[in-house]
Amino acid sequence: MLTKYLGGKPFWRVAIRLALPIAIQNMLTSSFALIDTLMVSQLGDVALSAVGMAGQWGWFMTIITFGVCSGMSVFAAQYWGVRNLKAMRRVLGLALCIGGIISLLFFLCAQCFPVQIIHLFNKEPAVVSAATDYIRIACCSYPAIVFTVILSGFLRNIEKVQVPMYVSLVTTVLNAFLNYALIFGKFSFPKMGVRGAAAATCISAWIGPVLLIVISIAQRNHMVRHPKDLISFRREHIVTFFKRAAPVMFNEFVWSLGIVILQTIYANMGYEYYAAVSILKTFVDLSFAFFVGLGNACVIMVGKSVGAGKIQTALDDARRFAVLIPLISFIVGLLLVFFRVPLVSTFNLGNNVSDLTLATAQAITLFCGLELPLRNIGYIQVVGIFRSGGDTVYGMICDVGGLWIFSIPAAVLAAAVFHLPFLSVFIIAYLAEDLPKAVICLRRYYSKKWIKPVTEEGLAGLDAYHAEIKKAN
Repeated sequence: MLTKYLGGKPFWRVAIRLALPIAIQNMLTSSFALIDTLMVSQLGDVALSAVGMAGQWGWFMTIITFGVCSGMSVFAAQYWGVRNLKAMRRVLGLALCIGGIISLLFFLCAQCFPVQIIHLFNKEPAVVSAATDYIRIACCSYPAIVFTVILSGFLRNIEKVQVPMYVSLVTTVLNAFLNYALIFGKFSFPKMGVRGAAAATCISAWIGPVLLIVISIAQRNHMVRHPKDLISFRREHIVTFFKRAAPVMFNEFVWSLGIVILQTIYANMGYEYYAAVSILKTFVDLSFAFFVGLGNACVIMVGKSVGAGKIQTALDDARRFAVLIPLISFIVGLLLVFFRVPLVSTFNLGNNVSDLTLATAQAITLFCGLELPLRNIGYIQVVGIFRSGGDTVYGMICDVGGLWIFSIPAAVLAAAVFHLPFLSVFIIAYLAEDLPKAVICLRRYYSKKWIKPVTEEGLAGLDAYHAEIKKAN
């Protein structure tokens, strides 16, 4: 019974081999933001809030890019199951072209309209001034961030999970050094404050794609072999890609837009509250890295089996991930609850963060720790299971519907109509999204309608599975 729901040695051998390097990479990536936040927090609430608000624009772009990467993974994981390497590289080329266009649009907006972007979150002159200084420099890192996300995603799909991990280690260490040097003027560097944090992010971000390409050339892995395959796509390939990938891309765009709206609601309730949310986000993202690792392992393992036509194996692995993620979330959530005070206190090393910000950060950390298992039910279903099975449309409905139909209206009513305190608005927004999403996701999961192969082998395997079920009944 335990093997059925938690997996045996073969399952764990593959899952850990895939999940651990991805989890470490995401922890390092999250540390990128953590280091920024820790060091900027020593400049005070205004600087902390400003960097958090400016960072939302880059985060918005990154989430949309994650949608492109997830769309690529729908194909890449299943193509990898049948070793169709030319098709995999063709999909990578498409994803890089789309990602490049997205990063250029976000860069131009940040350069041309920085004040208008910051005004979406807050209009206090001191905050706007600091945030504008930050975003004008940080936006130069946008193309590098996009290419790093897509190239890392492709390497994970071909099970080269260690390469992105090593690259993230280098860029995180470099970012920490440059942050310390440029924010505070150490090692003969100029003292630049929030502009130094932006410059450090920009420099270290560009090291990422360069190292990924250099290491891949040295390894001669499938990402860099036959580079002409990257531009071998034709019109029918583009149509096929967007047919499956567009729902994921639209999903991430609309979902991230909804998160930006929620962040705007929080920011307009007071910059100290938003500073608290910025503190929460850094170590919640850090703790979430392990779930990202398991989610990506789920995509690779389930997608590979679906693409190869091994439907029962895909169902068995999906069931194990569906149980494991909420179970581990419960343990991680308890750790957040028990250690919330020392975690939050680390952001007040310079004694420049207000008591209101610290108390609010502790309160929302307590809630998020307790609510984490519920949130991750929807996460593993949409990102790990539905997408690997090819069911991108229903995943989009779950993600977008939970946020836009329930969470945002509830938050607006709580804040603007009933004028509830910040903590109540925050809790209502979370629960209004996660409860309905968990219910509709589980219904879809048990129906097994999320299995939608994109390979001929997968379609044949699905037909054979349905025939076997019909015969058994």
